[in-house]
Amino acid sequence: MKTIKTFGKTLGLAAVLSVTAFASAEAHVTFLDREVTQDSTILATLQVPHGCDGKATTEVRVKLPEGFVFAKPQPKAGWELEVIKGDYQKTYDNHGDKVKTGAIEVRWKNGNLSDDFYDTFVIQGKVSGVEAGTSLAFPVTQMCGDTVTAWDQVAKEGGDAHGLKSPAPLLKVVAGEDHGHDHDDMAGMDMSGMAGMGAAAPAGETVKAGDLEISGGFAKAMLPGQPVGGGFFTVKNNGQTDDRLLSVSSPAAGEVQIHEMVTKDNVMRMRQLKDGIAIAAGETVKLEPGNLHLMFQKVKTPFKQGDTVPVTLTFEKAGKVDLVLQVLSAQGK
Repeated sequence: MKTIKTFGKTLGLAAVLSVTAFASAEAHVTFLDREVTQDSTILATLQVPHGCDGKATTEVRVKLPEGFVFAKPQPKAGWELEVIKGDYQKTYDNHGDKVKTGAIEVRWKNGNLSDDFYDTFVIQGKVSGVEAGTSLAFPVTQMCGDTVTAWDQVAKEGGDAHGLKSPAPLLKVVAGEDHGHDHDDMAGMDMSGMAGMGAAAPAGETVKAGDLEISGGFAKAMLPGQPVGGGFFTVKNNGQTDDRLLSVSSPAAGEVQIHEMVTKDNVMRMRQLKDGIAIAAGETVKLEPGNLHLMFQKVKTPFKQGDTVPVTLTFEKAGKVDLVLQVLSAQGK
């Protein structure tokens, strides 16, 4: 029997045909869960099953519909992240704050997803003010170098989406028992700079290492099943010599990266700082929401409010420093 090898495993021809049939049936860009409950905070998981005509996917752009608000995309290792902000058509309530602007488009850029593989792109957001029975369309542009595929077709009211060649991914809004109850306090990675939320108050104990003083360590609570979280703290250099935070590790995550978030002209960009963060002599550096921060990748157990997250910071001169981050709510309270 003819066989094919993939990921170190050997599959029979029948199994390969079965996988191929599944891939053909799900050839479009779609959501993993296609129904959402009214007025709920969700993780909208977009599935990208293939590249463009055999080419690797290098960029994924998602336009967010009215009614999907307070969006916070999940960063992906090896990809740059951009969030375009703009005005909502309506005003939305966010824990008592009236919000009129927010994320309207998310872009994962400069990645490399081979046509041979499948991946997901996740956006946390709240479905707000949308009637049950409504389908929210999320037009997607999939870019593979100079080749572009648009998944943006939407059937007319009462029409059949199955006949569309390049349908936009849809989320159907349904009524549920939890209608009117918001689970946003369990929300994951904080991107308050784009969602209109203020920076969290610092928490955690102070640790000294040589001339460095590290304080205010905290992390944010995460949604169940979410593999990415954020961490924050403050470093003060009381010495006469510059130092540098080179890397961070934690037993709670498969990898911890140091990231920078910058917003300019209503565009938020996030990038990994592979060279770390400089801690100049006599200066204080804050890792805080909307700015410098830690990105916990492949989190083994989602952070829950009240828990603690141990981390080891490695500095160029001060060496290794152990720090405990207190897990606060998604709002840092």
